[in-house]
Amino acid sequence: MRSPHRVFLCLATLTIVLSSAALWGAKDFVAPKASNASAYACKDTHPTEHVAAAVDVYNSSPKADIFITHFSDEGILPVFLVITNDGDQPIVVNNMQAELVTARRNKREALDLDDIFRRVAHIKGNSTNPNPHAGPIPLPGGTKNKKAQQQYDELTRAKFTAAAVEPHSTQSGFLFFDVLGVTQPVDGAHVYLTGIRNSNGNELMYFEIALTPSNATAPDAK
Repeated sequence: MRSPHRVFLCLATLTIVLSSAALWGAKDFVAPKASNASAYACKDTHPTEHVAAAVDVYNSSPKADIFITHFSDEGILPVFLVITNDGDQPIVVNNMQAELVTARRNKREALDLDDIFRRVAHIKGNSTNPNPHAGPIPLPGGTKNKKAQQQYDELTRAKFTAAAVEPHSTQSGFLFFDVLGVTQPVDGAHVYLTGIRNSNGNELMYFEIALTPSNATAPDAK
């Protein structure tokens, strides 16, 4: 006859295994619903150009709970970017550059998708062509890691990838900044956006967006 202690240990182990499986078998990432950029607390508006840009930081619960990846544990700061074009001509954002400048003048450019993935999936090396786009991602040693595949899928859904913002419309998505070892990466920090151009190819004035210490929740978003 099994002892109560052994039965308890078996049940506890089973609970942990099932909980982990449930976490990585969760439903697909669903992005926050974006409002007009001018409605956010952290924004910069250009009335003469009819364009506004806003950011919302997702570095703590409950907002960060939309991700299956714990980005804060990996030293990565997710920032929800919203760009609204209230003008009559499209604006081009495919060559936009985003930079985080902290209160202590630490400057961090937004990470590209491969750099983010390598950090969160703990993949060593610096290959320029990891080719993780189809099927389970091959990891060192030739194993196929379902957790890593889900992390990559989440990143591709979350990351800001818009090439343009059409007239009277809004585009949104996440920027990810490497803040590993950075003291106070949010309080007193600013996000700068450059390289946004109008339909004639002329660059708009840069956007400077101050981050608020309170990390106010965006309208109609988690």
